[in-house]
Amino acid sequence: MFEKRGEGVITRFAFGWRMLRSFAATLAIVILSLAFGTAGYSYFGPMAWDDGLLNAAMILTGMGPVEPHLETRAGKLFATFYALYSGLAFLSMVAIIMAPVLHRFLHHFHLEDEG
Repeated sequence: MFEKRGEGVITRFAFGWRMLRSFAATLAIVILSLAFGTAGYSYFGPMAWDDGLLNAAMILTGMGPVEPHLETRAGKLFATFYALYSGLAFLSMVAIIMAPVLHRFLHHFHLEDEG
């Protein structure tokens, strides 16, 4: 996916496409995570789908739940595991977005060291 050590830095246009692909991958993770969280909160909560979506979005972004008092044990267990998943998903999304930028930065300075 990235250029090798001996290759030059890619063009800005190619870098823009690489960033767009990273953004698209991150957007896919967000959409799937919100769908999973909404379904889980709606089923296990039990909550209306819009309340489930709001809770899923707030947990996924690290803000915390809007409705902290879940009534069922299944809802509490789902919220626990969704919160753990959301932390990992958030870190993964940051890594996916930052990887091309950091690679370009380090690749640029590696080429300067050789030349």
